[in-house]
Amino acid sequence: MSDVISDNQATETAVSEQTQEIRTSLFSACVELTKPGITKLVTITALVGLLIGGLHHGLTGIGNWITMIIGCIAGTALASGGANALNMWYESDLDALMDRTKTRPIPSTRLSPLFVLWFGLILTIVGSGVLWLTLDLMPALIAVFTTISYVLMYTPLKTKTITNTLVGAVPGALPTMIGTSAVAPGTGFEPLTDPIGLMLFLLMFVWQLPHFFAIAWMCRVDYHKGGFRMLPSVDESGNHTAAAMIFSSLLLIPISLLPLRYIPELSGWATGAAGVLLGLMLVWLSIKFARLRTDRSARVVFFGSIIHLPMYMTVFVIEAFVRGVL
Repeated sequence: MSDVISDNQATETAVSEQTQEIRTSLFSACVELTKPGITKLVTITALVGLLIGGLHHGLTGIGNWITMIIGCIAGTALASGGANALNMWYESDLDALMDRTKTRPIPSTRLSPLFVLWFGLILTIVGSGVLWLTLDLMPALIAVFTTISYVLMYTPLKTKTITNTLVGAVPGALPTMIGTSAVAPGTGFEPLTDPIGLMLFLLMFVWQLPHFFAIAWMCRVDYHKGGFRMLPSVDESGNHTAAAMIFSSLLLIPISLLPLRYIPELSGWATGAAGVLLGLMLVWLSIKFARLRTDRSARVVFFGSIIHLPMYMTVFVIEAFVRGVL
């Protein structure tokens, strides 16, 4: 009798462990669908827009700040995660052809395309709803348009034209305006003309260019397998890729100085110095890539861009709070 009980307990334990493993695997696959790195970056840029815009336009009340910050973070993260999941659903056939993406949830058969489609739609709808309830209608509409332009405009163009990077930089930069449009004055579409939102949009738009050109160079063989028409995949010499990296890196410098012109009460020497020094660093790394044309030098540009944006935004926000609050 005791042997039977022991066998039953062992079976129950094995089933329980297997069930837990399935749940863990499902959870990790769902997290992977959201592309956590991209989602985190997008959420941070939206939050920066809210913080800077709130300080400039005089948002008051600790309750307002807390509600809007939580809503901005939660809504943007959910909507961004949904857009990324829908992108994986759309590109699953091509992902299966490339080494770096063939282990994603759909190509690896860990999740079905239908599950991923519904998962992406639900996250996008819920995230947009959170933005509407906690911020305003315009931030929610921006989130919806960002998803539409990312999935239905940028994604299809990746196999058709090398200009897809420019198109893709639009949905990549739009989330900055989620935060600014929530606090900018005006009705209807007026919040979209807010100078802070436009400045941050322009910064994010241009920053993405050297960042993604570096990725595309490192992954050019894989992109060719998948049929993606990225600039480096049709630029074997690297001449055009290097020129695009250098030009866009140079362009970041004057763009990063725009706050000193349009919101001088919140930005000064610290923001200006950060913009110039970090911009020159990225220019130098891009010039180094132009000389070497290696995957390693492209990787250095990629990591340089990862350093550039967070550091610049951190300095910008800190100086804005020092000037606007203290």
